[in-house]
Amino acid sequence: MALELHDVEKHYGAIRPLRIHNLHVTAGTRTTLAGLDHQAAEAFVNLVTGATLPDRGDVVCLGQPTAAIPDGDAWLAFVERIGILSDRIVLLEAMTVAQNLAIPFDLEVDPIPAGVLARVAVLAAEVGLDPSMLGTRMADADVHTRAKVVLARALALDPEMLLLEHPAAELPLDAVRAYVTVLNRIWERRRLTIVALTMDEKFGKALGGRLLNWQPASGEFKERRSWF
Repeated sequence: MALELHDVEKHYGAIRPLRIHNLHVTAGTRTTLAGLDHQAAEAFVNLVTGATLPDRGDVVCLGQPTAAIPDGDAWLAFVERIGILSDRIVLLEAMTVAQNLAIPFDLEVDPIPAGVLARVAVLAAEVGLDPSMLGTRMADADVHTRAKVVLARALALDPEMLLLEHPAAELPLDAVRAYVTVLNRIWERRRLTIVALTMDEKFGKALGGRLLNWQPASGEFKERRSWF
């Protein structure tokens, strides 16, 4: 099992605490959790990655109870197994697309070492970034390019799980399907676990896999058995 949350409660500044009664996500699957707004999704991601601990209940991610992570070094090793796609990820606007993609591999990016540049090229191709965009300053990149850079950064260290925190919120409607197509190709190739947090059920339908609707008062997830 890739992810398990049992009777979790976490106060995070909203009217009511984040409640998750029972959630089980099988390794290598795609799961969309619909109904979590941006603030709730951030709280959920922080719990799953062990950045915060629940006020009550248990979180087990990739076989690791987050409450049992002993120290900062162990936490860093654990969190490297999880890719996070979020608008909270900082992109360096004065640097190029290639430099932003190189940062997970090496902080020396001016110039980018040849070995790192080769890895950047592979990563860019995987997320559908045109090679001609690699030299573009991040500040000049369009919304489509920025979304792909954030996705590539999440994949850079070969995670076992990918957390998508409102992944299509900044994309125009006509770009969402193409973006999900890229995600599904990545899933088919890597067979990593994907958990998408969104308010948009249409995104979940396009992604495929399971769609669970969150009930904030009870913390229950209700599974949609049909997309129609």
